[in-house]
Amino acid sequence: MGIYKDMQRLEKKRGQKVLFISLTLLLFAVGVVTISLNTGSISLPPLTVWKTLLGQGTSENSMILFEYRMPRIIVTMLAGIGLGISGAVFQGATRNALADPGILGINTGAAFGLIVFVSFFRTMEGPVALFIPLFTFLGGTLTALIIFVIAYDRHRGLIPVRLILVGIAVAAGVSAATLLLSLKLDEDTYAFTARWLAGSVWGRDWIHVLALLPWIAILVPLIYRRFKTLDIFVLGDEIAYSVGSHVTRERLLMLGMAVALSCASVSVAGGIGFIGLIAPHIAKRLAGPQHRYSLPVAALIGLVILVTADTVGRSIFRPNAIPAGVVVAAIGGPYFLYLLFKTKD
Repeated sequence: MGIYKDMQRLEKKRGQKVLFISLTLLLFAVGVVTISLNTGSISLPPLTVWKTLLGQGTSENSMILFEYRMPRIIVTMLAGIGLGISGAVFQGATRNALADPGILGINTGAAFGLIVFVSFFRTMEGPVALFIPLFTFLGGTLTALIIFVIAYDRHRGLIPVRLILVGIAVAAGVSAATLLLSLKLDEDTYAFTARWLAGSVWGRDWIHVLALLPWIAILVPLIYRRFKTLDIFVLGDEIAYSVGSHVTRERLLMLGMAVALSCASVSVAGGIGFIGLIAPHIAKRLAGPQHRYSLPVAALIGLVILVTADTVGRSIFRPNAIPAGVVVAAIGGPYFLYLLFKTKD
C-alpha cells in the first residue's frame, strides 16, 4: 500500500512538472509569435499589432497582419506540431533514437509528390492548393511502403538500423526522380519548388492553413490516444506480445499516421527536416520517457523551433530572408551528429 502511494505521489509530481514545462513553452511560443508578428519588411510596433488584432488598426496594418503574416505564422505553428509529433512516433514505434521523417526519406517522398502536383497543375494558389497534402501524402506513403517492405524481416520485424540505411538509399533514388521532373518545369514554378525544398514558408495564405489544419486536428488526437502503445513498443516486441498487443498491426497503424502527419506538414511548410529528430529528444529530457507526457511537449517544442527559425530567417538576415528549413538544418545537423556519436557510445 505504501509503495502504491509513493508511485501516486511520484506520478503527481511528474504531472505537475510537465504542466509547468508546457506552460513555460506556451509562454515562450506566445512571445516568439508576438515578435514574429512585429517583424518583417514593414515593422509594426507591438502596440500597433495588438490594436490591429483587436480590430482597431488601420486597413494597411490589417492587411499586413491578417493577409500576410498570420497565415504564415499559423502554418509554421501547425507544421511544427505535426513534425514534432510524427518524429516522436517514428522513434517510439521503431525503437530508434535516430528515426525522423527527413532522415528516413519520407520528406523526400513528399517532395516527389509535390513535384508531380506542380507538374500537372503548375500552381499552388487558390482552391487547388487543397489537393497538395493529398499528393504529398501519396508520395510519402509510397516511399514509406517501399522502405518498410525492404527493411522488414519476417522473423525480426522492422530492423532499426536497416530502416535508416534503406531510407537513405530509397531517398537518394526518389531525389533523383524529383530532380528529373523539376528540370522540366518552367522558370517560375522551378523557382517556387526550389524555395519549397529549402523549407521556405514565404507566400503562404489562408488556403494553405485550411489545407493543413484538418490533418493536424484529426491525427494528433488519434496518435495521443494511443500513447500506451508507444510505451509498450519501447519495452520491446517480446514484452508487447506478452501483454497481448498486436505488434505488427499497431506498429503499421502508428507509422501510417506518422507518415500522413509529416507529409501533410511538409506539403505546406516545405522540405523542413530535423524537427522530428530534435523535438522528441528534448521532450524526453524534459518530461521523461512516457509518451503521455513527452508527446504534448514534443509538439510544443516543434512549434517553438519552427516559428523561431522562420522569425530569425526573415528578420535577422533582412533584406535577404533565409528559409526556415536552412535555419533548422543549421541547428539540427550538429545535433544529429551529437546523437550519432552518443548512440555509438
